[in-house]
Amino acid sequence: MNKKGSPGGVRKKSVRRKGHAVTIHVVAERAGVSPMTVSRVVNRSGNVREATRTRVLHAVKELGYTPNLAASTLAAARVARIALIYTNPSAAYLRELLVGALRGAARNSVQLVVDSWEGHDVETERVAVQALAKSVAGVILPPPLCESKPLIAELVRAGVAVVAIASERFAGQISTVHIDDFRASRELTEYLIGLGHARIGYIKGDPSQADSMRRYEGFLSAMKAAGIEQRRQFVEQGHFTYRSGLVAAEKLLSLRQRPTAIIAANDDMAAAVISAAHRQGLIVPRDLSVVGFDDSSAATMVWPELTTVRQPTACMADQAIDLLLHGIRNRAGKERVLVDHVVAHVLVRRDSAAAPLPPSGSVPPA
Repeated sequence: MNKKGSPGGVRKKSVRRKGHAVTIHVVAERAGVSPMTVSRVVNRSGNVREATRTRVLHAVKELGYTPNLAASTLAAARVARIALIYTNPSAAYLRELLVGALRGAARNSVQLVVDSWEGHDVETERVAVQALAKSVAGVILPPPLCESKPLIAELVRAGVAVVAIASERFAGQISTVHIDDFRASRELTEYLIGLGHARIGYIKGDPSQADSMRRYEGFLSAMKAAGIEQRRQFVEQGHFTYRSGLVAAEKLLSLRQRPTAIIAANDDMAAAVISAAHRQGLIVPRDLSVVGFDDSSAATMVWPELTTVRQPTACMADQAIDLLLHGIRNRAGKERVLVDHVVAHVLVRRDSAAAPLPPSGSVPPA
């Protein structure tokens, strides 16, 4: 031997040197194609011309390229994982959300990761997003997280596809699925006005959420169009929770001249209004009409059952899965596919609203 390990002094040259594994980019360069084309040929997916396929396979054989199956599996798992992150205080709303998201995940054969980010500050959310971006391809954000500008910015920066449910605030930055809250609230108010109510109280939702603002604006629009002055004392602030609805209802019902009807910005608060009315010996809807919003399970768990606006929360969560997958599968490079999807709402008439009692001393019409 003239050279160590080389009989006859001749060493066979290897294309792949120790410590320098051939990558998909090296194969692409040798074949004169893109790495994506190499991936399609190796994984036998997509349309590739036969001449190109032959050239790629020749480069694969010549270079001794072995696909990184672990990386491929990880990438596939990432595409198949979608996270639903919530902090919503309404149990009824959360139930509907989960039913829809699970249905959409099962239909699309994707893995749904559900996590609560209750009490996260901006820095904690930033760290959580960085970790999330490594394991999921898309995130569903229901209220109130879908209203967080720092969180949205961090997710977009991390390249994670996002769909917001029940909000249109960031429609230019992420995909959204929601109802027309303004129009729905206006229709609900017009219904009460059509029954003969003029003294209508209103309990607002969380002031930080866009849907709360739009519902209040719809209420004001209907009152103005009907020529009814909106009394300041007839409006109370709530936060979409049963407890906040109870506190607001007690204030409205303690007024010397109380409203003949109360609109609550969600069903949890409307259910609290009915409870407060019962405590004061009022009969709903004879003494007080009460209407809510969402048509969650709370709407049919009270007596009388609530007249409300049906926001198809489960359907919206289901469709959010479709929107995420559409964006993930159709984006080219760093270009994001954004969709602002408006879902139809329905005014559901039940037994909690009726015409107001005639003024004391007046004779009701025959």
